[in-house]
Amino acid sequence: MNMRLSSNRGVFPVFGVLILALTQIPQPTSAAQEDRPNIVLIMADDIGFECFSTYGSQEYSTPRLDALAADGIRFDNCHSTPLCTPSRVNLMSGKSNVFNYQDFGIYPKGEPTFAQHFKAAGYATAVAGKWQLLTGKGGISPTEAGFDTYCLWNTPRTNRERYWDPSLEQDGKLLSLSEEAYGPDICTEFLIDFIVDNADEPFLVYFPMILVHNPFPPTPDSEDRGSKDNKQNFIDMVNYMDKCVGRIVDALQANGLRDETLVIFTGDNGTNSVLTSEFQGRQIRGGKGYTHDYGTHVPLIANWPGRIPKAQVNNDLICFSDFYPTMVEAAGLKPKEISDGDGWSFWPQCLGKPGKKREWIYGYYFPRPYAAKFDDMYNHWEVRYARDARYKLYDNGQLYDTISDVLEKQAIAEDDTNQPAKQARQRLQEALDSYPDSGIGVDYRRVKGTRQSKFQE
Repeated sequence: MNMRLSSNRGVFPVFGVLILALTQIPQPTSAAQEDRPNIVLIMADDIGFECFSTYGSQEYSTPRLDALAADGIRFDNCHSTPLCTPSRVNLMSGKSNVFNYQDFGIYPKGEPTFAQHFKAAGYATAVAGKWQLLTGKGGISPTEAGFDTYCLWNTPRTNRERYWDPSLEQDGKLLSLSEEAYGPDICTEFLIDFIVDNADEPFLVYFPMILVHNPFPPTPDSEDRGSKDNKQNFIDMVNYMDKCVGRIVDALQANGLRDETLVIFTGDNGTNSVLTSEFQGRQIRGGKGYTHDYGTHVPLIANWPGRIPKAQVNNDLICFSDFYPTMVEAAGLKPKEISDGDGWSFWPQCLGKPGKKREWIYGYYFPRPYAAKFDDMYNHWEVRYARDARYKLYDNGQLYDTISDVLEKQAIAEDDTNQPAKQARQRLQEALDSYPDSGIGVDYRRVKGTRQSKFQE
């Protein structure tokens, strides 16, 4: 077994209330590398919390993720943005989209990424799956983002096929694949090869999965390979996603790396709205694209044998800005000297400690600022909101009780005498006021129309 870890690995404190010092990019040293864990960050595409058996679903089966949660920690209150590119920018930069989001499909050029940080610290870095951060209008390549090697769909070189007969770019070249090739398998195997090849040095693996985004074709394990039933195929895709996660974990185990590796799993936004799932006695329509909880409430599981205590369930508020500083602290890397981001590390919670608890999280959603018109959940007016564990306040003054009114159908009146709601309104308004009142990265000269209230179903 590879024994790179030692018991005196440094752990750094959690910083700040709003603007957090995230990570200083250090020069790599061989001595430091020997003490650092591997990091594997897996993010499924278009799947909310309701589609996982570890969260209570009886309709979907995710045994490998269930096992990771049972042997680690499950977070029950993690929130993404409602759509894929905004979540990816948020995750990779450790910043709310209000600070740096420019347009759909684009990662802001010059914005530091967690991959750049780990690479500069001596880590080997790889990414496979879905990119969607570079278009003809801007963005960055995987190499510019800090990844040594990659195998990706949704780059400027690829076409639309991602599952059967997929179009994948690997390290600057389109792969020549057979019609029977299945994209998620190709990406999984690429990362397994990377793990094997880099077993003797610390590595960062980022797996923004192709699964389980539409279209919904059968998987290699589907009983009916000709099925046109979107819901049954989606169930099969969830099962196959879980299987791919298990293959990565098995590769770590087979190469003597499991006890040296932090595995984090999440989803980028809620489930596709064409799908409805049974969950604990109620029907949940997927909320992708919407800012209510079914659009932002995603799974979060962290597992590191021997370091993260087993069978933990945590209800602290977590947002996507928090992943970057968490991975940095877990790896023992130094924080950035310049305050740059609004993430808080939840690594102490992973270790079973109280950590720094958020009273609220902030959300910003303007996925396609330069759309011809804003009339649905994917072409959405700019909206800002702050939420605590129960209440959510939008920048137009609408306050909702997310427990009794999860779809946000009836705003709470400003003159409501309910004291908890009144106190929440004041507290959340202060949170909104602590952020910019519009997106810093948006060119408002190009925005058509004027700001409206949030889009309603």
